[in-house]
Parts: sequence; structure tokens; C-alpha cells
Amino acid sequence: MIPAGSPFARDTFTWLLGIEDTCVYPVDATGQPLDEHVLTGHTVSWRDDLTLARDLGATALRYGVSWPVVHVAPGQFEWGALDEILAFAVDELGLTIVADLVHYGTPRWLAGSFADPAYPEAIEQFARAFAERYRDRVTHFTPLNEPVTTASFCGLRGVWPPRLTGWTGWVAVAVPMALGMVRTTTAIREVNPDAVIVHVEASTIVHTDESELDEHTALVRDIGWLPTDLILGRVDASHPLWAWLLEQGAQRDDLEWLAAHPAAPDIMGVNYYPDLTPRKITTVEGSVEQLSYDNWTTGLAVALEAFATRYGIPIVITETSIEGDDEVRTSWLKDSAAIVRELATSHDVRGYTWWPLLDFVDWSWAAGGSNVEEFVIERTTAEGGVEIGFAAPLGDPADGKTAFLRRMGLVRLDERDDGSLERIRTSAASLFREIS
Repeated sequence: MIPAGSPFARDTFTWLLGIEDTCVYPVDATGQPLDEHVLTGHTVSWRDDLTLARDLGATALRYGVSWPVVHVAPGQFEWGALDEILAFAVDELGLTIVADLVHYGTPRWLAGSFADPAYPEAIEQFARAFAERYRDRVTHFTPLNEPVTTASFCGLRGVWPPRLTGWTGWVAVAVPMALGMVRTTTAIREVNPDAVIVHVEASTIVHTDESELDEHTALVRDIGWLPTDLILGRVDASHPLWAWLLEQGAQRDDLEWLAAHPAAPDIMGVNYYPDLTPRKITTVEGSVEQLSYDNWTTGLAVALEAFATRYGIPIVITETSIEGDDEVRTSWLKDSAAIVRELATSHDVRGYTWWPLLDFVDWSWAAGGSNVEEFVIERTTAEGGVEIGFAAPLGDPADGKTAFLRRMGLVRLDERDDGSLERIRTSAASLFREIS
């Protein structure tokens, strides 16, 4: 049961913000890390950023705790920076921190990353140590952000460690992640029985207009639910993907253990982006791809209703925003807030998170400007026509961050001549302050 003092307690509705916290460090120390706290200057400007979140009306903040940076070796932690940040956020600003324990990356010493045999124990160890150290300040936890997305980048498409590919790679990452999430939840609740677990997953909204792709589309749709089904103990021999998991290399003992040890999150966090989440499965130059398209608030309603119907757990929108100018962002905030209010009359929706507070640096930064996304887009050709394909390279990181800044924040980041990033409030920030 969620404690009465939680911002997610029954009959409450909370406005949250989140600071983009992707934290991926390659095992090879010569590789390019992707640490958004560093890239956006948050490691320097954290006091101002946290104060800004409070001033814009947020009472709770999804906040990444940089596991790859803090957990420096098995059993060894460097807490200094977090000690200062969390004390300021909680004691000085009065924010409720929803600690984002894993956001796409693992410590460098974990050679196999999510597929390493030591992974479940490593994240359990970190979660327990974190929960014990900050018991008086942090009571809300996300064990792992977007497992379905993590498995895509790390296991299916080989973008981030352990850089596996194919469905066997996806399963090799997804099953240990589920084991780790269950063990994390157990460890946190042993430390603090009143802790609130916020499970955060990306929405999967897919369809196809090509009958020959119906089976593939159904698989993608089912896989969107699979990590959550695994941690909830719903995957047994009767599950439609049980045999598929075994065919792709999952160990029966692991699946049976998950079925026998279900975790029970208190909040179902749903992530939805109006122009990125909806996908059409289609054939592009002989390859099966996911074409993203804008389905505005219709898609948001579909996503929330699907999670509510399938799991029956109180919902918080844990990420939403849109890329564009001030007018576009303000329009999305206005319309999405309105549809959430409407849906809250028929579903148990307890919060709304604009993510991110700040613009952030595109993930292609760590890939030298090359596209890393799993979807294709419609783009205009030099001749004025329209074609479908991956986004063109944004630029060369050596030329600075300007070309890589994703305009999705309530607060705009503009690059100064010295490479630092100036924070500029948008009209969407003013609207968030007004409605929160």
C-alpha cells in the first residue's frame, strides 16, 4: 500500500519533472561515454536546475543517480556528489525524489553489462546500499528505466553494452534485467517496507498496413509487454511468449524463478511521446522497419488505457514531451494535460511528468553523429519529395553541441561560445507553472 505521505497516494495527483539522465559508459575506457548529466552541464549547475524544477511547480522529480559513476567496484561506492545533491533537493527544496537507479547503463567493471552473470547481484547490491544510505531522504525508486528500450539498444541492435544483436541478444539482456529488477525491489523493501516502487516502461504502439508483416507486428507488440510480464510473474508455460523465450536462449530455471517470485510495483509508470511512440511496421528497401508518426493525444489515451486494462496498477505518466519550438511544446503540454485530466475520471492516474526539464544532447553524440534510433522517419529530399529512412547525421561532435541539442525541454539550452549551456525558460515552462 502506498503511504499517505507519498505524492502518489490515493486521491492525489502530482506534477513531476525529470532531468534527462541517460548514463552509458563503455567497458572499454577509450570509448565515448554518454552521460547526460555531464553533457548538459547538470553536474555543474545542479543547484540551479533543481531549484528551477521546484520553482516551476514540481513537487516531485524523477532523478538519475548515475549507477555507472557511483558504483566504482564491487562493494565500493563513491557517494559524495549524491550526498550533497539529495540533501539539497530534499531538505532545502522539499522535493520528493523518485530515484532512477538504472538508466541504460551499467558500471564499467561489469564486463558483460546486463548480460553479465554478475549483473543481478550487482544491481541488487547497489540498490540495497543506496536505500540504506538515503533511507531518510529517498523513499521512491525506479529499479530500471524502460526495460523494453534498454533491451533494444543493448541486446537487439548492439548500440550500447553489451552490444548484442538479434532476438537472442534481446533475451540475453531482458531476462537478467528482469531478475535484477525483482531482486532490487526485494532489497529496497527489506530496507524500507514503506518504499514506493515506480516501474517505468515505454509504451509500444504498433500497427502495419502490410498483411505479410502481421506476425512480426504482433511479436513486437507482445514484446512491449514482456519485461513487465516477467517481473510481475506472469510468464509461465501458458504465456504466449514462453516457448519463444526458450527458443531464443532463455534459461528455464530463470523463467521459473521469475514466475515464482513476482515483484509488485506500486506505480505503473508509462512513457509516451506523441511523435515518436506510435509506429507503423513497414518495408523500407527490403528491410522491415518501424516508421514513427504523430498520433498526438489519441495515442496517449491508447497507451494509458492499455496499461490500465492489462495491469490494474495506479498509473503515472513518467515521461512525455515533444520536440519543437516553444509553440509546439506549449501546445503538447496543454493538450496532453487536458486528456490526462479526462482519463483520470475513469482510470487511476496519479501523476504527470514532463521529461525532460532541460533540452538534452542527442544520443548520437557518443556515436560520432551516426543515427542510433530504432525507428525511421519521413523526410524531405533535396528535390522537395518525401522519402522514408533513418535521420541524417546531426553533425560532428567536434563542432560543438548545438546541432545535437534535442528541443524537448521546458527549459531551452543554448550553447555559449565557451561550450557551456545557457538555460532559457520557454512558454511551456510558464504553462507548466500555471497548471501544476
